[in-house]
Amino acid sequence: MKRPIAAAGDKTIRFAPRIDTEQIEGGHVFAPKFDADGLIVCVVTDAWTGEVLMVAHMNDEALAKTIETASAWYYSRSRKKLWHKGEESGHTQRVVEMRVDCDQDALWMRVEQHGPGACHTGRKSCFYRGVRLKEPAGATTVLDFRDADQVFDPKAVYKK
Repeated sequence: MKRPIAAAGDKTIRFAPRIDTEQIEGGHVFAPKFDADGLIVCVVTDAWTGEVLMVAHMNDEALAKTIETASAWYYSRSRKKLWHKGEESGHTQRVVEMRVDCDQDALWMRVEQHGPGACHTGRKSCFYRGVRLKEPAGATTVLDFRDADQVFDPKAVYKK
């Protein structure tokens, strides 16, 4: 039976309480650990290529909506609001699989990306720059663009 999704701001606990290490690391109960801001990190990869598309955060409402709809929902830390991936761009994500790590404080989703890209900059992936390694680290650390071609015009698909 589906539980109703609470309205924004509702403090309803949607997931099981975290009881002990045995339950968290070896049990069948989903008891995600949200951080002090009520968020859990989610790594998102393309279900077919394995490419990392983005890293986002979910609050309990976004997580519940994602589980119940198999469509990606996230929480924007900068805008402080829930958002459905593709609500402005039309570039949605159908969740093929969701996994949780051993201590249930991080999620990994394999998604089918609908639309040319996942990044708000117009690129396929948010990970379009590499950090040069085996060089001095600090204020002079240089980034190299990799697979950085824009696949859509962000000004054409985003209102802001």
